[in-house]
Amino acid sequence: MSTPTVPSVLFVCVHNAGRSQMAAAFLTHLAGDRVEVRSAGSAPADAVNPAVVDAMREAGIDIAAEVPKVLTTEVVQSSDVVITMGCGDACPYFPGKRYLDWQLDDPAGQGVDAVRPIRDEIEQRVKGLLTELGVEPRS
Repeated sequence: MSTPTVPSVLFVCVHNAGRSQMAAAFLTHLAGDRVEVRSAGSAPADAVNPAVVDAMREAGIDIAAEVPKVLTTEVVQSSDVVITMGCGDACPYFPGKRYLDWQLDDPAGQGVDAVRPIRDEIEQRVKGLLTELGVEPRS
């Protein structure tokens, strides 16, 4: 008897310090183990943006322990859905993968007041993605 596979989603932005970290955290929070979640950056920063950490903490999600990860060919190949957020041509393309490009403001260098609307937009997009994947969000 085989175990059912869960969809795998990869969020990619340049530094993996803001948008992709927030998206991965929301998807993990809302889907639990029903979706495999990854994030990476084409040029990862040294740390997650502190204003992003604060904004996510306000939403009840702690990402303080997260670290930016480098985008590899292998992580793209092993993902069903690849969602880019401003990484442009740095994201490798593989036929058969579903690609989405979310146009979102970059929170780099912004304070928490500027990050909140980006965070809220990402949360709504992640909820829409869950609907598309047929996964009921946890409450």
